Amino acid sequence: MNKLLEINSYGNNDNAFEEIVSVLDNDGVVAIPTDSGYSLACKMKSKRAIDKIRKIRDLDSEHNFTLVCKDLSEISEYAKVDNNAYRILKRCTPGAYTFILLATKKVSSLLVKKNKKTVGIRVPTHYIPLNIIARIGEPLVTSSFILPGEQNVVTDCSEVSNTIMNNIDLVVESEYCGFESTTVVDMLEMPFSILREGAGDIDNIV
Repeated sequence: MNKLLEINSYGNNDNAFEEIVSVLDNDGVVAIPTDSGYSLACKMKSKRAIDKIRKIRDLDSEHNFTLVCKDLSEISEYAKVDNNAYRILKRCTPGAYTFILLATKKVSSLLVKKNKKTVGIRVPTHYIPLNIIARIGEPLVTSSFILPGEQNVVTDCSEVSNTIMNNIDLVVESEYCGFESTTVVDMLEMPFSILREGAGDIDNIV
């Protein structure tokens, strides 16, 4: 790990967020707290950073990365949303859900599955990713920070081995981090199905 950056939800954090953006602009990988544990984040067209995340998490080429969007309107730019999906998205965003949808042409080819052209989409409630998105002007590419061979998302980076942390360019800490992964919802066809039950209430997916 190159550096640890602490950010509080109060006060002026402009310099801290400018530092995060600088790391991302230089093909860096940032570990950030979200409302569903830590995520590894990078920019959408950074092949170097995306490959780095695959290495850190030991992921295959078919893994679905998640685009973290600022709001529902931005989701529609990067994913194909029909009326049925829109109704659920409106109810569940922002929140601890990841939705699997067909990607639009605005999504980098580095992210979509070659056979299905799908992408994961979410809108968090945590101020850290939302502030980063506002500054870079596009969604963040993220993957839940789950260690190889583990099932639970990382909630405290100090407990992760130096071997893994040395591959991360910047770690951000704040006074709040969720402790449970998102609920993952497959919206490719009706009826929608729950691929993973997590922090998001599945009763909302009806």
